[in-house]
Amino acid sequence: MKGEIIHYTRDALGGILVVDYRKHRVMTFDSVFEQSKIDRRRPHLPVHEYSRAMLLPVAFTQPTHVTVLGLGGGVMASALLHLLPDCQVHAVELRPRVLEVAREYFSLPHSTNLTVTIGDARDALGKAANESTDLIFADMYNSDRMSPTQAQREFIRQCSRVLSSAGWLAINYHRTPDINGPLFRQLRGEFAALLLFKSKTNNTVIFASKRPFEALHTKDPALAVLENTLPIDWRRLMARVIRLT
Repeated sequence: MKGEIIHYTRDALGGILVVDYRKHRVMTFDSVFEQSKIDRRRPHLPVHEYSRAMLLPVAFTQPTHVTVLGLGGGVMASALLHLLPDCQVHAVELRPRVLEVAREYFSLPHSTNLTVTIGDARDALGKAANESTDLIFADMYNSDRMSPTQAQREFIRQCSRVLSSAGWLAINYHRTPDINGPLFRQLRGEFAALLLFKSKTNNTVIFASKRPFEALHTKDPALAVLENTLPIDWRRLMARVIRLT
């Protein structure tokens, strides 16, 4: 079904479009790729399967501070604020216009629990204090590809430094990194446990935990509680997670 472009703006990095469909609203950057997608009736509800899967670490930890690298339409930030109303969320977004569009068209909340920094994620991580956040979501993309920052060993090292001793990292990759390559060697050196989720659109989400943890059975009551708060089919998503270490 063809959508209706309801907003278009540009900055030095290109165009930012907002497209409405019958049930959904999409942000795209001058391309066929959807940067963000929300349910128009429930804007706090992620639509993309990989976005939903990225939230799975919340089943294992009770974060008081979360960092989101790559705001987009604010899908992850909105979901977190809905799911964890007492949690502080810090989002880092490179493009000021993207933040403006997220506020105006994607219902990104004006909340005292949400802080948005405009700037480069590498700089923001470098300035962050040791063990200053409990959960990091990295989902940094331009119009046609993933930010190369997410595939760099130094990025993994900085994420590990900034995370608390029981922290989690979740990264969305457009294709699965080489499990025997330098990125995974860095992940294994920094984290106690690694997991992988492959979406139906071939996105790969890598989860890394600073501490060993016990896997949750798909019938665990904790997943039912999460489902009641944010209905994204937590049990089905958890069943498809592969443990690597």
